[in-house]
Amino acid sequence: MLLIFQAMDAAGKDGTIKHVMSGVNPQGCQVFSFKSPSAQDLNHDYLWRCMTSLPERGRIGIFNRSYYEETLVVRVHREILDRQRLPQELVTKNIWKDRYKDIRHFERYLARNGVVIRKFFLHVSRKEQRKRFLERLQTPEKNWKFSTNDIKEREFWDDYMQAYEELIRATATRHAPWYVVPADNKWFTRVIVGAAIVGALASLGLTYPEVGPEKLKALAAAKKALLGEK
Repeated sequence: MLLIFQAMDAAGKDGTIKHVMSGVNPQGCQVFSFKSPSAQDLNHDYLWRCMTSLPERGRIGIFNRSYYEETLVVRVHREILDRQRLPQELVTKNIWKDRYKDIRHFERYLARNGVVIRKFFLHVSRKEQRKRFLERLQTPEKNWKFSTNDIKEREFWDDYMQAYEELIRATATRHAPWYVVPADNKWFTRVIVGAAIVGALASLGLTYPEVGPEKLKALAAAKKALLGEK
C-alpha cells in the first residue's frame, strides 16, 4: 500500500501520519519525506527518487510529499524547472499536462502490479495556517518547526491553490483516488484519514495464513512436549 500526503505548510501532515499509524507495527511501515532534490536526484528523471522508495510487497509506504511537488512548487517557482536540465524543446506550455499524464500512467502501472494507492490533500485554510505559524513562533519548544521560508511561500497561496485544484482534477482516478480532507481541526483530519486507510485495508480481504495438516501435527507435537515438561 502507498499512502501519499500533500499539503501546505503547517497543515498537519507529520502529526496525522504519527497519530493514524501509531497502532501499526513499525516493521511493516516506511515513511519517506521528500525535500528539495539533491544533485543526484537532479541527474535523473523527476519520478526517480520516489520510485526508489516504493514499498515492498506486504508493507505500507508513506510519502510525506511526493512526485506531486513537481506540479506544485516547480510550477509556482518556474525557475526550479531550469535546474532539471530538460531538453528545451520539452519545456512547453503543456508541460504540466504532460506531467499529469505521466503520473496517471505511473500510478496505473503501480496498481496493475498490486500496489493500493490512497492520496490525501490536507486542506488547511490560510487563516488556520497563520494561527499555527504564530503558535510555533510564540512557543519556544516549537520554534524549530518554523522556517522563514514558510512566510515567503505563504505569499504564493493563490498560486498553490490553483495548482492543487488542477492536479487533483487531473490525477484523481478509480485506482488512485484523492481525498481532500479539511485540516483546520486536527482530530477530524485524523478520523477521515484513518477511516480511508482502514477501508482500503478491509477491501483487500486480508487473513492470517492457513496452517496445513503437516504443520498442525508439528504444533500438536510441540504442545505435547511443552506440557510434558517437569
